[in-house]
Amino acid sequence: MIVGAEPSSPPSRWFSGIGFGVLFGGLTAVVTIAAVGRAWAACDIGSSAGANGMTLLFLAPLIWIAAAVPWVILHSTLGRRHRRTVLMAGLIFTLWFTWFLVTWLGMPDSYPAPLCPGNVPPWWPSFIPA
Repeated sequence: MIVGAEPSSPPSRWFSGIGFGVLFGGLTAVVTIAAVGRAWAACDIGSSAGANGMTLLFLAPLIWIAAAVPWVILHSTLGRRHRRTVLMAGLIFTLWFTWFLVTWLGMPDSYPAPLCPGNVPPWWPSFIPA
């Protein structure tokens, strides 16, 4: 034992949810980018696969950060007392955010859709609103 050494302090409340943020933010980014890319390919949106891929690669870290920040905020404010509430609220937000981004970015209303009626790809489930 080192003389005069104090026990390390617990991690800051604001950064305690960073693991959830990194995990669920990353999953959200991967699923969103994959679904948007698949929708663009099915509906022939964009100039080429390379340009679409570069656009999606540029958006991936932005989506990751935007999906991770709410997890960190939720976990740091409610995490110690209401863990189930944090998990449910975070999962609901993540599902909503993924749906919003896929329908907003992947199915643009202003793009003429020769292959996709109503700009909805044929693989999109009919029970999920677009």
